[in-house]
Amino acid sequence: MNGFLYGITLQWKMDIRSKSLLVTCYIVPLIFFLLMGGIFTSVMPEMRSTLIQSMIVMNVSMGAFIGLPPSLTETYGSDVKKIYKANGVPLYSGFLTMFLSAFVHLMISCVIILLLAPILFEAALPLQLPFFFLALAIYIIVSLSIGSVLGLAVKNQAKLTMTAQLVFLPSIMLSGIMFPVDLLPGFLEATGRIFPASRGYRLMLDHGFCLENLWYLILVFCAAAIICAILLNREKSK
Repeated sequence: MNGFLYGITLQWKMDIRSKSLLVTCYIVPLIFFLLMGGIFTSVMPEMRSTLIQSMIVMNVSMGAFIGLPPSLTETYGSDVKKIYKANGVPLYSGFLTMFLSAFVHLMISCVIILLLAPILFEAALPLQLPFFFLALAIYIIVSLSIGSVLGLAVKNQAKLTMTAQLVFLPSIMLSGIMFPVDLLPGFLEATGRIFPASRGYRLMLDHGFCLENLWYLILVFCAAAIICAILLNREKSK
């Protein structure tokens, strides 16, 4: 327990100084929300009913795929890992603290969008807020699990940036948050279903919390958790 508390303290100090976290979890997603929210609702007024969910998918995808992986790569590819070992902190403890920290920051930024969207753009609030927040939490966890796989598996920062973009961009473009997916060619629509963003988006919509949208997210999380466990065990043996 002492080791875990030390890990939380260490991660908190790193987060305070992290410009990457500030940019990917707050600045860029909120600027995108402020700019595109007005454009979307002007061009397509009917989008007010799904604006909150759309902007949240963008926010979570950027934080999970662009923000979290570099932090993991920096930690497990540098002397920080030696600090954990020297202080008797299990490697999985560092991973968990970063995961929890990213979850909290993403939840905060999503709540900001939820509060501002009705005021700025007359967006409709979700009808069932408890189910919405449950769906949001599930989607954040699944997205962070994928980001964790990227951060633990890819050690080169240049390759990590490219790989993260290959996950981030299709998640945004093919999930249905920018335009209806039925406007896409069939193969692109099918490709979009592979990425959790499309399922998470539908899960957060009114009356969208159902097994049809949930089972795939659970499957992806279980697969990512197993891969993360394998990668962490590999780091432990180094």
